[in-house]
Order: sequence, then structure tokens, then C-alpha cells
Amino acid sequence: MAADERIDIADLRVGMFIHLDVGWMRHPFPLSSFRITSEDQLVVLRKLGLKQVRWSPELSEAPAAPATEVPAPATEPTEASPVDPAQQIAQARREALRLQREALALCEAQYGEAARAATDMLATATRNAKATGEQARALSSSLVTKMLGMGDMNLRLLTEAAGDRATAHSLNVTLISLLLGSACGLGQDELIELGTGALLHDVGKAELEARFRARTDAFNAQELAAYQMHVTKGVGLAQGMGLSAAALAVIAQHHEHTDGSGFPTKLTGERMHPLSRVVALVNRFDGLCNPPLGGRLHTPHEALSLMFAQGRSRYDATLLNAFIRMMGVYPPGSAVQLTDERYALVVAVNPVRPLKPRVLVHEPKVPASDALVLNLEEEPTLGIRRSLRPVDLPAASAQYLKPRARLAYFIQPVPQGNEAPC
Repeated sequence: MAADERIDIADLRVGMFIHLDVGWMRHPFPLSSFRITSEDQLVVLRKLGLKQVRWSPELSEAPAAPATEVPAPATEPTEASPVDPAQQIAQARREALRLQREALALCEAQYGEAARAATDMLATATRNAKATGEQARALSSSLVTKMLGMGDMNLRLLTEAAGDRATAHSLNVTLISLLLGSACGLGQDELIELGTGALLHDVGKAELEARFRARTDAFNAQELAAYQMHVTKGVGLAQGMGLSAAALAVIAQHHEHTDGSGFPTKLTGERMHPLSRVVALVNRFDGLCNPPLGGRLHTPHEALSLMFAQGRSRYDATLLNAFIRMMGVYPPGSAVQLTDERYALVVAVNPVRPLKPRVLVHEPKVPASDALVLNLEEEPTLGIRRSLRPVDLPAASAQYLKPRARLAYFIQPVPQGNEAPC
């Protein structure tokens, strides 16, 4: 494959496939690598302040041939060399593997940039509330702009979470909440307020002693009360941030339940803000999948099943059903056994066919670094037999698939066919 070339911004043309080597948050495009499709995009690119960008000629659409082009002299036809089918298959696999690696690397770079922004935001909460509020709204606005530019979206499992647990939890809850809010038809302004509140929903923990920041089953009544104070403290901090009433409600109500069994004020569903219902549901899901140290770890499949079977009264029924449709029967991060007895790890959902996600399959004859993600939608005779806990995977499969101890997700455009995501 040819190496990427550099080109002056002034020389860019519609049809060129380019790569923006700046932070994902520093440009308005949904992806950092894309084909230019309009003159409007060229105008935006020229306003970024860049002198040159990388571009890939082999991924670009060839410009039309000039009308005055002199035809090449006729040559005698030559017999084409026979094509080796095995070489074709090997080449196709190498190309698919390259696209897969690039897509994952891009998603992880984007997640890392968002995680750094979230870490910086939370670090200033007790010292400069106003700045924290501005940073949260800016990060939420950037994420929403990117998401809306992607069209159809889903979640992609990442190799590992970046940053500390508080940052990873904040970002997981925000991204999944935004995806759910978008699926439920929220507009751009509502999504920005939802994201702002979700990013800051646990901000009050900054004012708690470290031992009270994560709830455990061993807490006595006094310790539980100390932990629950993070909501009240969070509202107090947020009131100095200049947040909207909707974002404040998310912080105040992210532990409330529609049946009145939550805290701190035991609100029922009709009294909860609609955006708070979204975050309360997603916060519970991520807490089950990424519990504090020593907590009971649930697989994503177990977490969904538990929330549906035991907690249906706690959550808005319409939201819960939409959430399950969005996450799929086997959410990203689920370890599964296929109908042909092989073991796999779900890496992305299929929003149209939830029983046919994209999976990384244990192939003993293929090195783990060269394993391709399999789209079950394109395998009519293959499906998922069961979900299982990572500890129940055979040792060889566990070593190969490396199920995550801490789940982290990022948004990606829904791939079309064999197209690589992100």
C-alpha cells in the first residue's frame, strides 16, 4: 500500500481522502480521516489554520480526465497473468486487518482525547466551579456535534479504559446516555444538556473522603449516608457552575428511581426530569459492569438481564426497552459461545439485528494480533448459543480474547457491510 502524502490546504479538492493530524476535539468533522464530499467541507478545512494535511491517493476518488487528453497509442493486447485465488484471499485479509486496526486505533485515540478533557474538567471542580461548568458544556457540545454528524451510530468496545475509574465512569455514562437520548429523538440542545449533566453527575464525590466515594455492601447506615451525600454536594458545586436547570436536575436525580425507591428525595417517575431518567438508567448499567474494587462484577449481558427482570419498576419502561434495543441482546464486552462451539467476544452491536453483533472469534490457527472481527449478520448459519462469564471461558480462549476487566466504550458510525468502523 502506498504511503500517505502531504498536500497544501489550498490544493485540496472534493474527492480526496484526507487525515487530520490534530485532536479530535479541534475540528468539527465526525471523523479525523474521511473523503471530502463538498465545497462546504473545503471552506471549513481552510479555516482550521492548517498549512498541510495528509491524504491517501489510493483511497481518493480519481478526478475526471481532461477533455483534451491525448489518447495513448494502441498496444497489442497481452494475456493477463493468471490470478492465484489463495493470494487474492490473503491480500483481502491483510487489507481487512489493516482497516480494522486503523478503525480501532482511531476510536481509542478519540476516546483518549475525550478522557483527558474529562479529567481536566473534573480536576477543577472544587477550585473553579465556573470553569468546570464551561468545560463540561464545551465537551458535551463537541461530542454531540460529532455524533450528529455520524448518522447511524453504535457503541464500540475499546481495548481498555483510559484514565482513572471516575473519568472512565463519567465518560461511559455520558456516551451511552447521549446515544440513548439520540435514539429516543432528543434534539441537539437537549442532548448537550444531557451530556453536560452526565459528565458531572458524580462531581460531588470530589468533596467526600476517598473511602466514601464508592458504595460497597459492607457500608453501615452512617457510611451509606456519607456516600449518598455526594448528590447534595454535587448540586451545591453545580449551582456555582452556571448550568441549566436540566443539567442540574440530572446531577440531583441520577440516583432516583421511577418507583420512588431511590435517593436522596425518593422521587417517582412523573416527578423526575426526563433527562434524569436517562442518566439514572445508564448509571446503573455502568455501575453493574464496572463496579468499584471488590464489588460484584456483572457481564453486560447479565447487567441487562438483571435490570429487565428485577428492576423494571425502577426505570422508565419506554427508556428501558429502547436501551435494550440499542445495546443489543449481547452488549459489547459480552463473552459468548457460538453455535459452532467456538468462543468469542462481542465488540460492536448490530442495531438492526440485535442477535447478530460483530464478534472477535478465538481462532487457534490465527495469532490473536491477526484475528479479524466477524460480522454475524453475514453468517446466516452461525449465531450465538449462550453468554458466559469471562471466568468460565476455557483458559486458551480467555488468553486469546482477553475480556476486559474494566469496560470502556466509544461511539462509531454503523459500518456498512464489510466497511471498517470509525
